Amino acid sequence: QVELVGSGGGLVQAGDSLRLSCVASGRAFSKYAIGWFRQAPGKEREFVAAINWAGGLRDYTDSVKGRFTISRDNAKNTVYLQMSSLKPEDTALYYCAGKSTYVYYRRIDTYSYWGQGTQVTVAS
Repeated sequence: QVELVGSGGGLVQAGDSLRLSCVASGRAFSKYAIGWFRQAPGKEREFVAAINWAGGLRDYTDSVKGRFTISRDNAKNTVYLQMSSLKPEDTALYYCAGKSTYVYYRRIDTYSYWGQGTQVTVAS
């Protein structure tokens, strides 16, 4: 069983940076792949980034490549999403999620555990 708590969201200006954190409880955290998803008002939840258990495999949706970086510190049970050059279209509620394998990591329905979401608002 893994419980995830996301934090770090806020209101920023276009071009600014934010770092989201996803802290997990449970000793099995280091064995889980972690994904970040986001949901804007009136839109479906979408994949943003994912990282495998060891941190050696990472992937991003095209719209954030080169601007966002996902990383993890298993000693701290934490996954980070460093977001730079933020744009108004990045405004959304951001969720972290955990799954036991890195397979099909872009698919929402493959994740077993979800954090509560942290709001990111980017003003133009």
